[in-house]
Amino acid sequence: MRRYVPFGDDSSGGFLDGKMLVATPVLQHDERFARTVIYVCAHSAEGAMGIVVNQPAKNIKFPDLLKQLGVIEGLADLRAPRGQPIRIVNGGPVESGRGFVLHTNDVVIDNSTMQIEDNICLTATLDILRSIALGEGPEKALLALGYAGWQPGQLEREIQANGWLHCDADPALLFDADVDTKYLRALKKLGIEPGMFSPEAGHA
Repeated sequence: MRRYVPFGDDSSGGFLDGKMLVATPVLQHDERFARTVIYVCAHSAEGAMGIVVNQPAKNIKFPDLLKQLGVIEGLADLRAPRGQPIRIVNGGPVESGRGFVLHTNDVVIDNSTMQIEDNICLTATLDILRSIALGEGPEKALLALGYAGWQPGQLEREIQANGWLHCDADPALLFDADVDTKYLRALKKLGIEPGMFSPEAGHA
C-alpha cells in the first residue's frame, strides 16, 4: 500500500493504522476527546477510524449487554471469559449504539474480523460476543460502544493543529484494567510529562 507523509518531515509519517493517538490540551474543551487515547484501526486517503480506549462506559455491565442483545438468555448461560474480564468503553461519538470488539488474533471470525496489525484485530459482529459468552473468546478483548471517525484529510489537519500526538501501541494501553492511567502512560511513551504541555506549542 502506498504510504505518504502528511505531517511535514516526521520520520514516522504515513498512515497511522495500529498507532495510538494521544490528545493534547488543544482538545481540552472538547468533552468527546479531552485526555483521550485512541487506537487507530484504519487510516487512508479516504479518512480514518479509531477506538477510544480510556473512557469506561458507565452503568453498563457486560452480562447485561449480552442479554440485551440476545446473545445469552440469562447469567446461567454466561461462562467465564477465557482471558481477562471484558471491559466496555465509550469508543467514540459515531454510532455509539453499535459495538466494536478490539481483540487479540487468537480468535478470528471468518469474513468479519479485520486484521489491523500482527496481534490486534477488530470485529463488529455478534459472533465474537457469542464466542466470549461461551468462554471461547480471545485472550484479551475490549468492547467499545461507538468509534471516532475522520473525513479525508481531517485527522492530518488536526495533527498539524497540535490536537494529537501519536505513538506505538502496546497491549497494556489497549487492554489492561488500569484505564485511569492510560493517558499519562501514553504521554510517558512519548517522553512527555503533562506539565510540559502548552496549547500554544509549535507545530510538530
